[in-house]
Amino acid sequence: MSTQPIALVTGGARGIGLASAKALSRDGFRLVLADLDGAEVDKAAQEIGNGAIAKAIDMSDLAAIPAMFDQIEAEAGVVSVLVNNAGIALPGDFLNYDINDFQRVLTVNLTAVFTATQRAARAMIANGISGSIVNMSSINAQVAIPAIPAYCASKGGVAQVTKAAAIALAGHNIRVNAVGPGSIDTAMMAGVNADPAALATAMSRTPLKRLGKPSEIAEVVAFLASDKASYITGETIYADGGRLGLNYTV
Repeated sequence: MSTQPIALVTGGARGIGLASAKALSRDGFRLVLADLDGAEVDKAAQEIGNGAIAKAIDMSDLAAIPAMFDQIEAEAGVVSVLVNNAGIALPGDFLNYDINDFQRVLTVNLTAVFTATQRAARAMIANGISGSIVNMSSINAQVAIPAIPAYCASKGGVAQVTKAAAIALAGHNIRVNAVGPGSIDTAMMAGVNADPAALATAMSRTPLKRLGKPSEIAEVVAFLASDKASYITGETIYADGGRLGLNYTV
């Protein structure tokens, strides 16, 4: 087994997840990338190199999550940094929103985060590891878009699970924090990016007047995973170009 510390990034095949994996690899971690898209996550692991491992997993299959940790521990070692990044949105009309879509979003974005956090923490405690868990929240934990009610609910839940886990695990020196991105140039923003009017609306609510880059969110993830953030736990850092601080423009 590698002597490098192990970092697991869910939703690691592209976007913020892949950028976070690259930042953590730079910082000396051996990466495990987990993603629904097996071909893409294999490609991402090869791109990172340095012994990176790819795992194909559907995070809505909650029983598969502890099984994945079992495999990682057998192949590489105990995870000391977990980045819960996998997430879906499934937009729809609020009054006609499908309850099955609502439940699937909550399962992937919230219940899977709790399940992975719990499993990772148990192994860290059993092995005396002072670990770090970083959850991907969103500005939509505080503000809302009516077309993505489940996403908004799930990210609000992530912020609270982050606080609860941080308090529960502080005595074991395991830190739990979250990152709340604003409008980031990823596949999830592709529809907005392709619509000049929609993009202009988003930028009108963003004081820095531009989309964020996945690498900019990754740097916040890497900071929270590092000893530089050793006295930070239970927090959500909003990297949103100033959006949450905006009252109105004139």
